[in-house]
Amino acid sequence: MSAEKDIQATTTSKEGEKSAFSAATEKQTEEAKAVFSDSAKAPEAKKETTEEKPKDAEPTKAEAGEQADETEPEVHFEPVVKLTAVETKTNEEDEDVVFKMRAKLFRFDKPNNEWKERGTGDARLLQHKESKKTRLVMRRDKTLKVCANHLLMPEMKLTPNVGSDRSWVWTVAADVSEGEPAAETFAIRFANSENANLFKESFEKYQAINADLKQN
Repeated sequence: MSAEKDIQATTTSKEGEKSAFSAATEKQTEEAKAVFSDSAKAPEAKKETTEEKPKDAEPTKAEAGEQADETEPEVHFEPVVKLTAVETKTNEEDEDVVFKMRAKLFRFDKPNNEWKERGTGDARLLQHKESKKTRLVMRRDKTLKVCANHLLMPEMKLTPNVGSDRSWVWTVAADVSEGEPAAETFAIRFANSENANLFKESFEKYQAINADLKQN
């Protein structure tokens, strides 16, 4: 009897050990599966999201620059010195131009006994609106400096320049182109003989009118 009890106790002990071993083995298997399952799962890709810019967010530097260009105020500078318009008078405002022709003027230099160029410009006959007296006025191109300025007096006589059919010579008792009256001998040359003759006709016409005014 005691031998059978020992066999049963041994068998029971072995079965208990077997059950405990089986439970431990199953637990390890389940844990291994869980670990393997977790490690096998691929990590979820991070979703890229585009965050909408809040309406009240601060602009970027580039946007701020563009806005500054669009809203840049107009700058106005006041001149340091204000200049007033000044009317320049030529002392010809009360005269009418009755003749105008482009020409080149010379004056005779007595000390050196030679002709010197006086200037190139428009030779004009100006008649005063009230007195009706006529004078010859010629200004240089660009500078507009006066190079001839005298009344058409009765004693003046246009004579042909030697060797030219488009040039005239005459003597003036009082030319005021330099400010003070001075005696001068002038020679004027035109582009052609036709222009020279037109000048002579007008010169003598208004010279005669001046002579009549002087007598009256």
